[in-house]
Amino acid sequence: MSLILDSAHYERVTLAIARAKVSVWISTANVKQLLVQAPIGTRDRARGKYVPIADTFQSLVDRGVQVRLLHAALPSRPFREELALRATRLVRPGFEMRACPRVHLKMIAIDGALLYLGSANLTGAGLGAKSDGRRNFEMGLLTDDEWLLDQAQARFDRIWRGLECAACRMRAKCPAPIDVVYGGAAPPPAGPVARSKRRQMRVARPERLG
Repeated sequence: MSLILDSAHYERVTLAIARAKVSVWISTANVKQLLVQAPIGTRDRARGKYVPIADTFQSLVDRGVQVRLLHAALPSRPFREELALRATRLVRPGFEMRACPRVHLKMIAIDGALLYLGSANLTGAGLGAKSDGRRNFEMGLLTDDEWLLDQAQARFDRIWRGLECAACRMRAKCPAPIDVVYGGAAPPPAGPVARSKRRQMRVARPERLG
């Protein structure tokens, strides 16, 4: 388990998203335009350019990685415009976004194997490549603890599938309850499956036996 401060959010968390193999689950209160370094080997990288996080999402989906984004507030217009440019490729079930006004937890689960819990939203000042003098003061934990992964992903999944909607005291003010819009149905969580495979791989290693 590691304590993540300020710019380390970009270096340890945001860049890890791009390396996902199975799934990326993101929970955030706010969603704004977020820039990352262009991929290594591209002309944009050689020119020192930064590209929208939507490019990362598109690359992940193209590789078969499941990306889920759970948020509260309406995403910023620049972020929505970037998604619109990729509307034919960022589609279900590879890429999905769901909104719940009560969501305030900041969580990122990558491949069911790496978990971030902390203060940073999916914004440039929180997780983007901004300089130290312009970014937010943020703090969080990065861990591969399996119990924490199970608990965090289960919490995310309940909200994602609309299982919290029926008892919600704010339902009357919710513009689009998840259980109505999506019928309260979703595929089983991908994270625990990925971690189960990882455990099998660890057990198979000779140094783990005995």
